[in-house]
Amino acid sequence: MSITSDQLFRQLQKQLMPLYTIIGDELLLAMEAADAIRNHARQHGYTERDIFTVDHRFDWSNLQRWKSQSSLFGERRILDLRIPTGKPGKEGSNAIEALCQNQSADTITLIMLPKIDKQTQTNKWFKTLEQSSVMVTADPIEYSRLANWIQQRLDIQGQQIAPDTLQFLVNKVEGNLLAAQQEIKKLALLYPSGMLSFEQVKDAVLDVARYDVFSLPEAMLTADTMRYTRILEGLQGEGTPPPLILSTLTEPIRTLLLIHQALDAGKPLAQALKDSRVWNQQQKIMAAAVKRLPSRLLLRALVHAASIDRIIKGIAQGDIWNELLQLGLRLTTRQSFMH
Repeated sequence: MSITSDQLFRQLQKQLMPLYTIIGDELLLAMEAADAIRNHARQHGYTERDIFTVDHRFDWSNLQRWKSQSSLFGERRILDLRIPTGKPGKEGSNAIEALCQNQSADTITLIMLPKIDKQTQTNKWFKTLEQSSVMVTADPIEYSRLANWIQQRLDIQGQQIAPDTLQFLVNKVEGNLLAAQQEIKKLALLYPSGMLSFEQVKDAVLDVARYDVFSLPEAMLTADTMRYTRILEGLQGEGTPPPLILSTLTEPIRTLLLIHQALDAGKPLAQALKDSRVWNQQQKIMAAAVKRLPSRLLLRALVHAASIDRIIKGIAQGDIWNELLQLGLRLTTRQSFMH
């Protein structure tokens, strides 16, 4: 069965299948599809998850050992198999065919592939996968469909924009779904539900503020204390919403923790960065940050971020801007602050 990422939600509501393949080069859609499958599987009791990323050194016998262990203990598990090259090789081809032929009720298998060329599509392993799994395509959104895609995302967060404003947004993101999703989330953080004006959308997208909120995490990650302090003071002076700042800071902290977990599991740094979906332009900064910031410090930073969120929501007392400053200083100076 082959479906688009848009059709996945309806398929999951009907029946959770034992084998899913996500195929395509649109990173955002692939990430969202994988998250939807994993979340749905967890709701059905598949709480354990193991990730295997295939590279030229990958030992396919590890997969068989994992399957045997899973059968032995009878636990409900998620097998997350990632093949970034789309070429499993002879041994991998046989292993994939075996996976298709020996599906079990206690395992949800998720295989992630890039876009596959036509020649590879004729191979036996791919044809077997095509016949045995729910194949979810994550292809780029055509320009003609992008406006409708953006409007659907805005509808989910209860926001609407006029057609000319929507076209302005389409032109600014230039078909980059990750950039489009970032702008859509930014609108949710900046403005309440309802109709958004052209001025509101323009100000958010063009980021006309003197201090750019999205340069704040870079200052934090590069341990530039002075720059972090200066940008934060500028954002405060311009009335930038604290939820947007907090969200922007916590995302890279969580990513660094994922990288640490991968390194602890024995993965090389380059692979850990790739698996954590760190963009090429950010890899150098993130690689330096993960070496500088231990996981225990990052965990404390997330706890601190949670306390700031409570202050923002009015559940707890405190000075929001001072806490945002202390959060940054925690990671730019590697000092521990008591809260």
